[in-house]
Amino acid sequence: MNTKRSAVLFDKARTVIPGGVNSPVRACKSVGCDPLFVAGAQGCMITDVDGNEFIDFVGSWGPMILGHSHPDVIKAICETAPHGTSFGAPCPLEVELAELVCDSVPSLEKIRFVSSGTEATMSAVRLARGYTGRNMVIKFDGCYHGHADSFLVKAGSGIITLGIPGSPGVPDDIVKNTLSIPYNNIEVLEQTLRDAKLDIACVIVEPVAGNMGVVVPEQAFLQKLRDLTKELGIVLIFDEVITGFRLALGGAQERFNIMPDLTCLGKIIGGGLPVGAYGGKAEIMDNIAPDGPVYQAGTLSGNPLAMAAGLAMLKVLREPGFYQELEEKSNWYVEQLTAITADSPVPTVLNRIGSMMTCFFTSAPVTDFESAMKADTERYGQHFRQMLSAGVWLAPSQFEAAFVSAAHDRTHLQKALEMTESSFKKLANM
Repeated sequence: MNTKRSAVLFDKARTVIPGGVNSPVRACKSVGCDPLFVAGAQGCMITDVDGNEFIDFVGSWGPMILGHSHPDVIKAICETAPHGTSFGAPCPLEVELAELVCDSVPSLEKIRFVSSGTEATMSAVRLARGYTGRNMVIKFDGCYHGHADSFLVKAGSGIITLGIPGSPGVPDDIVKNTLSIPYNNIEVLEQTLRDAKLDIACVIVEPVAGNMGVVVPEQAFLQKLRDLTKELGIVLIFDEVITGFRLALGGAQERFNIMPDLTCLGKIIGGGLPVGAYGGKAEIMDNIAPDGPVYQAGTLSGNPLAMAAGLAMLKVLREPGFYQELEEKSNWYVEQLTAITADSPVPTVLNRIGSMMTCFFTSAPVTDFESAMKADTERYGQHFRQMLSAGVWLAPSQFEAAFVSAAHDRTHLQKALEMTESSFKKLANM
């Protein structure tokens, strides 16, 4: 595979961009190669600057549920752009999208748009603290909620892929009010939340963990979390930056029928454009300025291009049968993938829910951060490089999800399965 132009660009990038990338995992260090630079993408295919084509299972880290450059989304952007790209003032599109999102996600009564998932989670936690008058935030080991200071405690994929425990530059005085506990552990959960000395404002959780690889929650765990937070007056925040509109129109909360107090959403609500949102009960949301004392602002919040793209995308997602078709396609693909891995001497565990999945190179079930950390990252790196050479674009980290989109058809999936089978045969002989 010719990658000369990518190599040249990477050399140039390292002289003006830290590490040559604008998000650490893109550097591909954990998979033992240099990054490829993307020239464009269409449907489920991605093309690099050297003209190499790949079947894409990253989907811009999840939001491309319709595939890249969906005609309805592109049309909406093109029709909106001539009228302006940013106003710093209210526009009709943000009202329309807010109504549509609130109508789609069961727990949302009011919503505030921001420009990223990190802004959404950071703002939701500030709101929870302001609403309760308490300080402590509880999160879960291996769950990633963006790069705000208070979240970089036993965080997810980006941190663990680089092999660092947190981040320099985060003062102890900030992280002392964040406590991370094991995911899927009901005993520790109850013990922690019932500790009155902790002064807990909120619990934030990925209802399906997607940043230590896909780890599906036990139904009893999420239900216990909801019951305890409600009993103790603790705000429950679902970080659905990955799962929102991915697992169902109403996200993980619809799929599990468990309603949080606040929900954080990410770039999927903008059709892949830079956008995020947080929302929930009106009683809590009314504490945000200008109605209440909790301050949060953003010049690009409600950006017209992102709002238009989000409206176009959500209208497609709301079409009858969309999620059923995506579920059936994903289920078929994983059944075939499971047959391939089961026939191989290479130990693997395949975790999947809906159209998101992770193949862990380990022999034991992966149910939490500790078990995820037992995966063989070197072997994943070998698999990644073999798949890339064969024309399949996977996440450059063992601790990420793969996504099936509406644009993947049986031809694409069958080719990916053939490449996987070939890769596993090579791995078995290494």
